[in-house]
Amino acid sequence: MNGRIDWPAHVMLGLGVLLFILPIWLVLAGATLDPAAIARGELSLVPRLDGWGVYAAVLAEGAPGAQPVGRMLLVSAGMALAIAAGKIVISILSAYAVTFFRFPFRMTAFWTIFITLMLPVEVRIMPTYSVMSDLSLINTFPGLTVPLIASATATLLFRQTFLAVPDELVEAARMDGAGPLRFLKDILIPVSAANLAALFVILFVYGWNQYLWPLLVATNPRLDTIVIGIVKMIGTETQTEWNRVMATAVLALLPPVAVVVLMQRWFVKGLTEGEK
Repeated sequence: MNGRIDWPAHVMLGLGVLLFILPIWLVLAGATLDPAAIARGELSLVPRLDGWGVYAAVLAEGAPGAQPVGRMLLVSAGMALAIAAGKIVISILSAYAVTFFRFPFRMTAFWTIFITLMLPVEVRIMPTYSVMSDLSLINTFPGLTVPLIASATATLLFRQTFLAVPDELVEAARMDGAGPLRFLKDILIPVSAANLAALFVILFVYGWNQYLWPLLVATNPRLDTIVIGIVKMIGTETQTEWNRVMATAVLALLPPVAVVVLMQRWFVKGLTEGEK
């Protein structure tokens, strides 16, 4: 290390930051402008001081054709939390079963779970909708979340973590009289804490950004997520209140960003630690 500054790297990093920040700043500032000016293409990078009230307005009232943004944020947050928590719980239990228990067709069950990685939601959308309809879960909160809870990826990641647990630790737990649930709670979950946090961040953002499934299964406006709400706010070119759309987009960005920022240390740790 000679202490010299790597200016090309800093310039490229600065350009990358600018490339990501500029569109967000443009939307942030555009939300404070007059909607007619936005429709004419007269965007400005300087926000109007008297236009910040649009954020409070959309939280309480929304925009024509959409629910109040505050309600849609709550629906999206509930959906994202339910999907993330459900995926993690089911994946831990299924990975625990195929790793530490011996039962007939154990590996067949694992490979069946693994093969579902090749079947995205779009491929199984119609049979999934049919099942939800038969269970009378259309236009319900469980209908929004239950079909998206299972995760083959999370199961695979937890299984790889569990396989790295030394046999000596398993034997020591057995000699101490730890049963299956205690072994899971006191040893495996703490060992997987970093992976769990990283998966929570990824799965929360995944659930927050869902569009196709909520669009099909929830036709009741009271179950609109924030992503669906933004689309509904956009009417014809002359009828759209673009300042409210931009304000809603900024508000929709805040919760996932907050989750990533608050769990950044655990997120990075979970991605960089391959084995414990």
